[in-house]
Amino acid sequence: MTTFEKVQGMIAEQLQVSAGSITEASRLVEDLKADSANVMVMILELETEFGIEVEDEVILNLKTVGDVVKYIDAHQ
Repeated sequence: MTTFEKVQGMIAEQLQVSAGSITEASRLVEDLKADSANVMVMILELETEFGIEVEDEVILNLKTVGDVVKYIDAHQ
């Protein structure tokens, strides 16, 4: 399973949206309707799942699913 597929599944479950509707270009807030609480929970789950730590200042730069995947791949 690719990083994208894992992230896609986690986001779909948390935000109650179809995994098929999530692409790397999907914007977390604008397209997937994530609010700040959703984003924080997602980050915590990603940190646990992938064994990484996401710095607070980086979170603001993670706008799309692709941004999240690139960050994970670069920091694993």
